[in-house]
Amino acid sequence: MPPFASDKEAADALHHAYQRLTAEISQTIIGQEEVVKLVLTAVFCQGHCLLVGVPGLAKTLLIQTISNSLDLSFNRVQFTPDLMPSDILGSETLDQNRHFQFVKGPVFANIVLADEINRTPPKTQAALLEAMQEYSVTVAGHHYNLPRPFFVLATQNPIEQEGTYPLPEAQLDRFMFHVALEYPSYEAELQIVKNTTGDRKHKPNVVLHADEITAFQQLVRRVPVTDNVVEYAVKLVHATRPNTPMAGSQTNQYLEWGAGPRASQHLIMGAKCNALIRGKYSPDIEDVQAVATPILRHRLVRNFKAEAEGITVEQIIKGLL
Repeated sequence: MPPFASDKEAADALHHAYQRLTAEISQTIIGQEEVVKLVLTAVFCQGHCLLVGVPGLAKTLLIQTISNSLDLSFNRVQFTPDLMPSDILGSETLDQNRHFQFVKGPVFANIVLADEINRTPPKTQAALLEAMQEYSVTVAGHHYNLPRPFFVLATQNPIEQEGTYPLPEAQLDRFMFHVALEYPSYEAELQIVKNTTGDRKHKPNVVLHADEITAFQQLVRRVPVTDNVVEYAVKLVHATRPNTPMAGSQTNQYLEWGAGPRASQHLIMGAKCNALIRGKYSPDIEDVQAVATPILRHRLVRNFKAEAEGITVEQIIKGLL
């Protein structure tokens, strides 16, 4: 990556790179602009994404397309009830000289697609916890660093919940965004059918390389934020915690648990990146609001009253904003 004369020049480069990326991805993925924006935001913020949607909404294709556009190594793990931690992390095997040798598992890639992550028991789900937080794994007492940049992009099917293992709150909290995929519009689906039922197949061009992504990640962290924006983000998170001084009326009425400090950190990081991809040099309160729903969606636990009255997490977040 060419050295930039200033952070302003680097910010402009990120804005243009984002536009090129979305243009490239949109040739394969149609009608999921907000989802693409959130996944790319997570990439530039060193975050992880949980994509939740019914089958056939191109969750897996979206992740593969993004990894191709970013020139990053990519591994897909299909989570099943009989999957073991060693199937993800790797294991030690005896070589021909009877010495133990570590064989790396699929987690050793820049982008790891954890397909249907809730299909596997907690023991195997937990194998990803250290990787997602520490960017390293420990196997048989040995510490191995993962390649950087590193992202876990997990998918979940909200319909078939029989025989699944819901992710514990501790693991959900490690995902920066909970992205809900909706059905495409009529016009978008027309375009999808036309594009995917012929013999032409678009191969995404590489837009960014690993060293460029790393440089942009460092740039996002250097973006200045005014005190009033940080205060707004922290107040918003505090408002989600029931029976605390800053709790909103809806919070006390409908929530069992609120978001933790990691949500405040993600709100500021997400707001910084959202500002840069929109061509601004510093985030404002609107940028915090733009990323608030996917950041808070999986961190709030509704109580029985909310479930009985059909009050959704999204409605509660909207009330707080």
